[in-house]
Order: sequence, then C-alpha cells, then structure tokens
Amino acid sequence: MYSHMMVGSNDIARSKTFYDATFAAFGGKPGIQDPKGRLIYMHNGSMFLVTPPIDGQPATCGNGMTIGFAMTPEQADAWHAAGVANGGKAIEDPPGIREGGGMKLYLAYLRDPDGNKLCALHRVTD
Repeated sequence: MYSHMMVGSNDIARSKTFYDATFAAFGGKPGIQDPKGRLIYMHNGSMFLVTPPIDGQPATCGNGMTIGFAMTPEQADAWHAAGVANGGKAIEDPPGIREGGGMKLYLAYLRDPDGNKLCALHRVTD
C-alpha cells in the first residue's frame, strides 16, 4: 500500500482541469498547488500528486504502470464520465464487473491527458 503516488505532467493547468473534474465527480476536492507547482489530491487517506517534471525533461507516462483509486461503482462511473469529458481517454473495456483470480472487481480505466493509466476499482462482495 502506497501512502502517495506521483505522476508527471507537461501541462499542469490542463492536468488541474482534468483531475479536479475527475475527483469532484465522486465528491473529492480540487487539487492544492504547493510552492513547487505540484498538485496534491487526497482520497481515502492517500495522496495523489501531479508534478511538472523534476529533471527538466518532458514528462512521460508510466511504462505499464496503473494508478488505482478505490471507490464505489457509482463513483467509478461518475469518475470515468468526468474524465472522458475533460480530456481523458476511455481505455480497456467499458466500466463494469470483471472476474479473475477468484474475485470480482468493478473496474473503469482512463488515460489522463499526459497518457498516465488510471483505474477506478471496487471489490464486489456477494
């Protein structure tokens, strides 16, 4: 379990529009910008940060990395719709239940405007 995750962005203003909308879709607050220009979002006791590249090079998306956010299926649907409406791209399958490894998960996948892979997920219990 990570206490925080961070992704790079080549356009913090664009990322703020995208992430503010996706977090607001399930009741989250807008990102707080710190003195270094990073955006900080809080969710379920964890922090998610979006930062300008710290090495001065263009940001690149995580190679195969997926950042997951735990939420209810209804929140996941709202998050997914807000993400697509604000510059994200729907990927994988439409939001819904997937089974594997002996469990059911409700999953919704997006790519943010910088290409980072995001997932809203909820463990389904019968």
